Amino acid sequence: MTPPEAAAPPPPQGGAPGGPAKPAPRRPLGKTPRRPLHGVLLLDKPLGWTSNDALQKCKGLLRAEKGGHTGTLDPLATGLLPLCFGAATKFSQASLDADKRYQATLRLGQRTSTGDGEGQIVEERAVCVDRAAVEAACARFAGDIEQLPPMHSALKHEGRALYAYARAGIEVERAPRHVTIHAIDILQWHDAELVLDVHCSKGTYIRTLAEDIGVALGCGAHLGALQRTAAGALRLDQAITIEALTALDEDARVALLRPADALLSTWPEVQLPDDEAGRFLCGLRRRVALNDSPFVRVYAQAPRAFLGTAHITAGELIADRLLSPIEVQDSP
Repeated sequence: MTPPEAAAPPPPQGGAPGGPAKPAPRRPLGKTPRRPLHGVLLLDKPLGWTSNDALQKCKGLLRAEKGGHTGTLDPLATGLLPLCFGAATKFSQASLDADKRYQATLRLGQRTSTGDGEGQIVEERAVCVDRAAVEAACARFAGDIEQLPPMHSALKHEGRALYAYARAGIEVERAPRHVTIHAIDILQWHDAELVLDVHCSKGTYIRTLAEDIGVALGCGAHLGALQRTAAGALRLDQAITIEALTALDEDARVALLRPADALLSTWPEVQLPDDEAGRFLCGLRRRVALNDSPFVRVYAQAPRAFLGTAHITAGELIADRLLSPIEVQDSP
């Protein structure tokens, strides 16, 4: 798409205006060349992979220069992992801040050293509960609650992840965190296996929720399996597996990239005429007859093009994160 009129692009790197461009540096033999790509890939992360493993694999398959993920999934977790490439990384915080949805499988009657199936079983109890007790235990944790972050987590303390202290046998004092559990629904329950659908705010530790439900039931529990099914408006049924991505040719892989504003689909939208769009893209404040809003997504009208994010204060549209003209042009 053609970007709205904006400031002239800078001269070629390493060369004077109108002069020759600086030659591209030589790359080592055998190394796959990378390229600028802009967009969001919805990945179904496989079991056993770290989020960074998955990112690097997809980054290589796409030959993308720049990429990042929008929230860590533990190796034992599967499911939706939005990956951002190029200009889309500017807006990854929106997905980090979005509500999440998980399918959590609890193993009742067993507590482990890590709160999940990776740790040693430290206690076993008989499971003598009925559905009414399970529903009451789940309801107890719905709404605004405080959670104590687990020691086996990536949360940092003095520059080190908590799991590093845990592996060294060191218990670190942690402050409770405020989270919101919007809903907990029972999907399946058979013997000691309880499967829940959890809709929650960012920063919710599902393994802590599993352990807390076990305590409330009086039999203990740990998190046996976890699958992220949604992040904001993005859903797992829109995602692709690494195996399926690998089987595609390069053009088909690139075609899967969604535009950067896919991360912002629930935000209010502002459209600007071409002359105003060009000024906004240069970072200038624009007057708008709109109510105040802490975040909006901004578009040029004709042709329609995503320009970036902004907020509205006292009738002024103030840019927060902007695409460059070339990023507007190259966006899917």
